Amino acid sequence: MNIDQACEAFKKLLEEQQQRIANMDCTKTDFTNKKVVTIGVVDGDGIGPIITQHAARVLKKLLADEVAAGTIIIKEIQGLTIENRMAQGKAIPDDVLAEIKSCDVVLKGPTTTPHGGTLESANVAMRRELDLYANCRPVSIPEQGIDWMFYRENTEGEYVLGSKGVELPGMAVDFKVTTDLGTRRIARAAFEYAKNNGKTHVSIVTKANIMKKTDGKFTAIAHEVAADYPGITVEDYYIDIMTANLIKEGLREKFQVILLPNLYGDIITDEAAQIQGGVGTAGSANIGDKYAMFEAIHGSAPRMIERGMGHYANPDSILKAAALLLRHICRADKAAKLEDAMAHCPLTVKSDGSAATCQEYADAVIALL
Repeated sequence: MNIDQACEAFKKLLEEQQQRIANMDCTKTDFTNKKVVTIGVVDGDGIGPIITQHAARVLKKLLADEVAAGTIIIKEIQGLTIENRMAQGKAIPDDVLAEIKSCDVVLKGPTTTPHGGTLESANVAMRRELDLYANCRPVSIPEQGIDWMFYRENTEGEYVLGSKGVELPGMAVDFKVTTDLGTRRIARAAFEYAKNNGKTHVSIVTKANIMKKTDGKFTAIAHEVAADYPGITVEDYYIDIMTANLIKEGLREKFQVILLPNLYGDIITDEAAQIQGGVGTAGSANIGDKYAMFEAIHGSAPRMIERGMGHYANPDSILKAAALLLRHICRADKAAKLEDAMAHCPLTVKSDGSAATCQEYADAVIALL
């Protein structure tokens, strides 16, 4: 590609992003009055089908009465494997996407994204297709005074055009996108969470001193939204120092709600999960106005599958995601039951095979339910 071709490609990307903004639909699903809720359980690949099948068992146990009454439908969706996606050349095959869109909420297993090539991440594609703009990840360590909720913007930043950069002789360029509407709605979601959950402190994390246009816009709009919440203290942090602050005892305990653009949120929430006990201990919610998707934050663990150890995959993360799903559809009592059962489960799962299997752990949780 030469410079003229690169400019033409960039023009097309800008036009696509303007159209994306025009198509943003802010019609919210009200689960307090929804008569029938459809939950999709999507397999993924690697350890995905293993942990999701047991998460589905747990959901069916918790929601048995409503499933029998027809007010809850649990639909198991297959076909999001790396093999099927590679064969069809699509991040989400059309038939799988149609099945997902027939659901109100989705519990999704991990998916593999190939290094290089042109196949987009299934997660990025799903967030775009369902407009899941808010990635919400809680991290809690009560004995250390840690109770964090991360609000990561989920549809913009570096990821929205991550597979659409341009390559010229001797150089490659990727693009980052920050929009007014996209920033305003994730900021509003974070501050609404803070207000509704008794939180008094929101940290805005960017690199606005370097990324002056994109991160600068994110910071400015977040502060505009903050003005509507006078009871909440707001502080700005740069992403590099925040990664250090999360491991600084005596300071990290003051953080409550942390608001970040896409890439920084992806990185720092893994750090936070590791502080909690590892990425296998954290669930994740991806919230839009119409749809929502809940998932484990870890990957598909292909090496475990290669070693024949997939049945030792830890389901903690996806079960925590299931609890987030239950709260989202206004079944907080069911979520609390699941969280209590996990807290009192006598078994643990270890990837080296030295403890319980995924199935044994799920059996124990179901017994406690």
